[in-house]
This record gives sequence, C-alpha cells and structure tokens, in this order.
Amino acid sequence: MATVRAEPYEFAFEPGQVALVIIDMQRDFVDPGGFGEALGNDVSLLRRAIAPTARVLAAARQAGMLVIHTREGHRPDLADLPPAKKARGHLKTGIGDAGPMGRILVRGEYGHDIIDELRPRAGEPVVDKPGKGAFYATDLDAILRSRDVAKLIVCGVTTEVCVNTTVREANDRGYDCLVLADCVASYFPEFQRVALEMIKAQGGIFGWVGESADLLAALAPGKETTRPAA
Repeated sequence: MATVRAEPYEFAFEPGQVALVIIDMQRDFVDPGGFGEALGNDVSLLRRAIAPTARVLAAARQAGMLVIHTREGHRPDLADLPPAKKARGHLKTGIGDAGPMGRILVRGEYGHDIIDELRPRAGEPVVDKPGKGAFYATDLDAILRSRDVAKLIVCGVTTEVCVNTTVREANDRGYDCLVLADCVASYFPEFQRVALEMIKAQGGIFGWVGESADLLAALAPGKETTRPAA
C-alpha cells in the first residue's frame, strides 16, 4: 500500500488498482493561438500544469500504472452537440466553426488533439467525451472496472469545469480521487483555489488534494524528490 500526503488526510492506494487520468490537455485549450486564447484567456496559467503533469506521467508509466487521457470534442457531423451548448455564450466563432487550429472542438482536428508534451503512448486509452465530465456518454467506467481500478489520480484542465465535473462523477460511482493541485489549472486563479477547496471540504466530500512531488515520492520510495520552486 502506498500513501501520499494530501488533504484532508493521506491518500492510500494499491499500485495495481489506481489509474492516472489526464483530462483535456488539448491544443485548443492549452497552446498559444488556440481556442482558449482566442476567447481572451491567458493560456500561460494552464501551461503551468504541463511540466509537473509530464513528470507524473513519466513516473506512472515507469510504475506500470494504467494511464488514461481524455479529450472534449464532438463528432465531425456535430450530431452529439446539443444546440444549447452550441449557442451558449453567443460566440462569433464557437464549437464546430473554423478556428485557429481547425474546426473548434471537433474530433480529428489539430486543435482537438492532446499537446505534444503529454502525447499518449500506444496502448494508453484516449476517451473522447462530448461533455464536461469524463464519464458522461463514454466508456471510461467500463475501462476502469475491467482493470479493477478503484482509485484515480487526476490531472488536467480546467480545474473548475472538466476536472471538477469528472471528480464528482467518479465520486458518485464509488471511485476515490486524488487531484494534484499543481497538475490542474484554470484560466481564473480564484476559480482554481475555490475548485480545489470544494473537492477536499468536509473531510473530502469529493476527494483528496495533493501535490505531484508527494505522489512521486510515493511511487519511488527511497528516492529523494524535491518540490519545484514556486
């Protein structure tokens, strides 16, 4: 049994029954010139999560952990795009339209894919989801149960939207989630803080919050792991 320092208390897991889930680290959200930046957001706030997530991904692969990547996006024919989602925000250029990296949030387009720094390896499942939560209208739950996974380590973007929604969905399905605070990010610093507080509130109502350095130490006991400078 491995344990990770976290809030509200230690997160314990059996290495063979935990999965790393990396949520929506897509070019359209994270890279300069993508959809997120076109909406006026500062993508550098999201990019802070890339380096620590890459270190966690490397350690998880080394440990033989199941790694799952998710992408938010829709079928090229937009048959799975609810009209309300398409209309929301009254955007001049929105989902399905031609954007700076191809059609926005459409599967198969350049902007929809995962950033190069966290590119999936062969054999790592990629879950394409039409909504915010990674369990809605996907086979994620079936993938996890087929591998007897009981606990999730969660990275990705954005903290208050797709990360928080996925953690809540996981909680309702009986999974324990450890969210790594330095491996998730938001365009809005206040949303980042509050979203993490909500997860660990009331004794961990939705899950645990920790730091990547403590997970890395748990995955490689005896090897000194230092926290990156703030």
